Amino acid sequence: MEQLHQVIHEIEHNWASRRILVVGDVMLDKYVFGDVARISPEAPVPVVRATHRTEHPGGAANVAMNIARLGALAQVIGFTGGDDSERLLAAGLEADAIKISFVSCDEFPTITKQRIFGGRQQIVRVDTERLDARPAGDYERLIAAVLEDLPSAHAVVLSDYAKGVLTPKVCAQIIEAARGLGIPVLVDPKSIDFTHYRGATAICPNLGELAAATGESTRDLLRVLDAGRALIVPLDVDFIVATLSDKGIALLQPAGHSIAPAVARQVFDVSGAGDTVIATLALSLASGLDRMTAVELANLAAGIVVAKVGTVPVEKHELLAALAPDLALHAEEKVLTREELLTRVALWRAGGQRIVFTNGCFDLLHVGHIALLEQAHRFGDRLIVAINSDASVSALKGPNRPIVGQRERARVLAALAAVDAVVVFNDATPLDLIVASRPNVLVKGGDYVVATVVGAAEVESWGGQVKIVPIVEGYSTTQLIHRGAGK
Repeated sequence: MEQLHQVIHEIEHNWASRRILVVGDVMLDKYVFGDVARISPEAPVPVVRATHRTEHPGGAANVAMNIARLGALAQVIGFTGGDDSERLLAAGLEADAIKISFVSCDEFPTITKQRIFGGRQQIVRVDTERLDARPAGDYERLIAAVLEDLPSAHAVVLSDYAKGVLTPKVCAQIIEAARGLGIPVLVDPKSIDFTHYRGATAICPNLGELAAATGESTRDLLRVLDAGRALIVPLDVDFIVATLSDKGIALLQPAGHSIAPAVARQVFDVSGAGDTVIATLALSLASGLDRMTAVELANLAAGIVVAKVGTVPVEKHELLAALAPDLALHAEEKVLTREELLTRVALWRAGGQRIVFTNGCFDLLHVGHIALLEQAHRFGDRLIVAINSDASVSALKGPNRPIVGQRERARVLAALAAVDAVVVFNDATPLDLIVASRPNVLVKGGDYVVATVVGAAEVESWGGQVKIVPIVEGYSTTQLIHRGAGK
C-alpha cells in the first residue's frame, strides 16, 4: 500500500470527524449457539441444545456499526416495525453512538434473521419479514429524513438487501440530491439491474452479483470484469468495486482493472463481510484517499472480519494493527496526543504486545536518561514516555525551567530507537495517563522506591509490575545546568 504513513494518519486523526449516512434495509441478526449431540426422533434433523443467545444489528445497520467501530460518525435510515426487534436494534446501535432515523411502518415487522449454530456450524436460518410494497407515505417519510441530514454527510452508503427500501425511485432521488451537493454515493447492490443505481459514485457488488448484472458466468473472471467495466460509462458511475471472495477485491475503471489479492485468513464466517468492505470504502473516500488505497484498506478489513463468527464489525484498532507490521514510524509520528496514544496502545495490546510506561521532565537529555530508557524498553515490547509540559516543569522545578521546551523535548525523545510513543501531560503527575493506558510495566529511576512511584498501586492492581532502574551516577540535568553556568 502506497503512502502508508498518510493512511495511518487519516485513520487516527481524521476518521473521527467523518460523518457517513447509511440508507437501506436495516435488520436484526439473532444468534442461538449450542451443542449438537443427537438427531431428533421426530425428524432427521440435529437437536441443538442452546447455551447462549446474542443479537446484533444487521444489513444496513451493520454497515453503520462498521463505520462507528472504525471511529467515525454514522447515521442509519431505514424501515422498522415498531416492535420488540426494533427496540433491540435501536439499543444495539445507540450503544455505539449511532444516530438512528427509523421509519416505523404499520403491519410490517422489523426484518429479523435468526441463525442457529451447533458448535461453529450453522444449522438453519429463520427469517421474519414482509416484502410487499409499503404505502407511498412511508417512502415519503424516508426520503424526507434522508434529505434533512444529507448536507452534513461526507459520504452516503445505499445498502440494498432487496427488502423494500431502495426502490428505483428512492435511489434516484438520493443519488441526485447527494451528487448535487458533491457527496459521494456508494451502493451495495442487490438488484441485477444496475440502472437502479445510475449516477452513483461507485457500485460495489460481489462476483455473483456482477456476473448476474452482466449476464456472464463466474467461471470466467476476466470476462466478468471486462463486462463490468463496460457498464461504467452507460451507468454514469465513476468506478465499480467487486469483491471476489478468496481472490480479493477488484477495482474496475474505464481504463482497466486492478486486483488487491485476498489476505490469507482462516475463514469462519463471511456474514457481513460486504458490509465491512463498503463501510471502509466510504470512510476512505470521505477522507480523500485514492481509490486503490481505499480498495486495499477494504480488502484488509474484510480479511479481519471473516475470521469472526457471525455479523461482527471490524474494529479501528484491528485495522491499525493489521497495518502496523508494515509501518516504520518516523520520529514525528511518535509524538501523540492522549487520544492518539490510547488508539496506539489498543492496537499494540491487540497484537499481544507488552507495554512499558515511564515519565519525567527530560529537560536537557543526558546519558542517565538514555540508560533509563534503554533499560525500560527491555521490560516489554513498546515504551511510552510521558513528559511534563512546560507549565508542569516550571511548577516542579521553578520559573527558570525548563531549559528546553516541551515540543523540542518530545521530538528529541521520539528520535530514540528505544522509544515508541511520547505524550505530554500538563497535570502534576501522569496518573491519568497511567490509568488510561494500563501499562504492563511502570518504570522509574533509582532515586525512587516503589512506595513513592505515582501509579504503582494502580499498575499492580491489574497485575502489572513496577521496576526501579538504577541511576547513572554523575549525570543529572541540574549538574549540566551548573556546568553551563560555570558553577
